[in-house]
Amino acid sequence: MLSAIIMTLATSVYAQSNENNVAELIKAAKKEGQIYSVGMPDSWANWQGTWQDLSQQYGIKHQDTDMSSAQEIAKFAAEKNKATADIGDVGASFGPIAVQKEVTQAYKPTTWQQIPDWAKDKDGHWALAYTGTIAFMINNELVQDAPKRWDDLLRGKYRVTVGDVGIAAQANNALLAAAYARGGDENNLQPAVDFFAQLAKQKRLSINNPTLANIEKGEVEVAILWDFNALNYRDQINRDRFTVVIPTDGSVISGYTTIINKYAQHPNAAKLAREFIFSDQGQINLAAGYARPIRAEHINLPAEIKAKLLSDEQYKNAKPITDFVGWEKSSRQLPKMWQQQVLIHLQ
Repeated sequence: MLSAIIMTLATSVYAQSNENNVAELIKAAKKEGQIYSVGMPDSWANWQGTWQDLSQQYGIKHQDTDMSSAQEIAKFAAEKNKATADIGDVGASFGPIAVQKEVTQAYKPTTWQQIPDWAKDKDGHWALAYTGTIAFMINNELVQDAPKRWDDLLRGKYRVTVGDVGIAAQANNALLAAAYARGGDENNLQPAVDFFAQLAKQKRLSINNPTLANIEKGEVEVAILWDFNALNYRDQINRDRFTVVIPTDGSVISGYTTIINKYAQHPNAAKLAREFIFSDQGQINLAAGYARPIRAEHINLPAEIKAKLLSDEQYKNAKPITDFVGWEKSSRQLPKMWQQQVLIHLQ
């Protein structure tokens, strides 16, 4: 299957102004022989599978330094022509920020037309390779009436763990998901703040980070977190012990995008990595790590990998962020709102 993909790539013309084809890109990338990434460790979204394929097929060696999205962009900007990183993986909202800071270079993979418009930069500076959707992870041993909607959380007798709102991206997106479900949006998080304030008043809100360790110990009854984290934790601990659902009354779809360093010392290897990431095999690799590939509707996932993921039906009321400017502004205001309107009830 991989050989068929390579043959397809080698005969395609990728969308770049210099009109080099992928066969030439492969040749140039092999000559460079290595790639340095940031924020793309083996354990995250099964990047290990992609790095192994690139090594086995093209002889490209790989090293990664894990860091946050903001740190990746700052690194690109600070090092400039002395770049020690070629490519990074950042949260969706950081793609436009990287472009604004002029630290990226464009590359459109040959599967570009199969990437939704909302999930890509029109010029090819960024494109989401996989998505995450805010989900509920429920400990079946501790919760009898499993919640399916946000309103169900208010009627429960269990504690709800959301994490460090105002700091952690996962927790912030949990707020946005609740806002979507309760009539708010990227510019209006008040409905979500009011919702969590009610949980806090009931003394049923936990602001601990829902990690694998504390979930496994039974310290978390219901957690709000990315679907790929929830599914991964579920299978690592005990598949039957937990239920993972996307809230039926609304959630947020976000994701992660590669950014190629404008100053990359191995630019062709970085472009080939993006090309492969958006190929069928690259997308399957991500799905094997519980990430939902952006081209999911265009590929046939192996049955054993598809069984790890939630059904398409669960995502029908989840929607992507469309106003990145509004969301960035609201995110800056969120720590103060959270402290003054929610945390005050936990004291």
